Amino acid sequence: MRTLTLFVLAAWAALAQPTTELLWPQGAPGAQGSAEEDKPTLTHYAPKRAKNQTAIVVCPGGGYRNLAMDHEGVQIATWLNSLGISAFVLKYRLGPKYHHPAQMNDVQRAIRTVRARAADYGVDANKIGVWGFSAGGHLASTAATHFAAAAAGSADPLERVSSRPDFAVLTYPVISLTTDYVHKGSRLHLLGENPSEEDKRLLSNELQVTKDTPPTFLVHSNEDAVVPAENSVLFYLALRKAGVPAEMHIYERGPHGFGLGSLDAVLRSWPSRLADWLRGRGML
Repeated sequence: MRTLTLFVLAAWAALAQPTTELLWPQGAPGAQGSAEEDKPTLTHYAPKRAKNQTAIVVCPGGGYRNLAMDHEGVQIATWLNSLGISAFVLKYRLGPKYHHPAQMNDVQRAIRTVRARAADYGVDANKIGVWGFSAGGHLASTAATHFAAAAAGSADPLERVSSRPDFAVLTYPVISLTTDYVHKGSRLHLLGENPSEEDKRLLSNELQVTKDTPPTFLVHSNEDAVVPAENSVLFYLALRKAGVPAEMHIYERGPHGFGLGSLDAVLRSWPSRLADWLRGRGML
């Protein structure tokens, strides 16, 4: 972890001052109050020297109950900025106060915000990805399978653009809410104590993949005892069946929540595989 800490400190100098904005300045749909937990936000980390026009909305994990804003948020933004990519870290609404569709609304709004204001952010409206970790990986996979088309006649300019991400990155993601591989805490906080079978299937995102699901990169560890690697495998197989370009890496060792790396020399090489994939897709 010392190596990663030194990397973050060294890369911090390459970051411009991040800026945070409300996704809905007039109040989020379905808001149950006016506290910070009721206000989803998007924090923009812009590289000082942008090398390309790619942007990624980052969804930290935390079981839909908390947000791992450091190692699955700020550290991710720092790494992306080191590649010249603009990062947008999403603070989405959480259970048990908020259930679906609040979280989906938040990530869709985040993608639409970046796309609608691409020129202001200095990014390409056709190079906007989503990256999620654990429960945030479930949210990212929701964005990739439940996206909304542009509503041309909407009075809200953000609704006039699509919420479909151009690519997705899923890191040890929660995917299935119906199989034995479910992360019960994430399902509880997303859907409540007694979800219907219909809702569980609707948000078992391996069941929602179509040919229009964007290209996806997945990474997991075989040792993950919190969110089994079968979650990534199920999503990968669905992508493959639908003919969607996909790449998956399952490492032998590594705990759940490993972020960008760990003490394991093999596992901490995985971000380089992601960079290779992004480069191969013309995002770097």
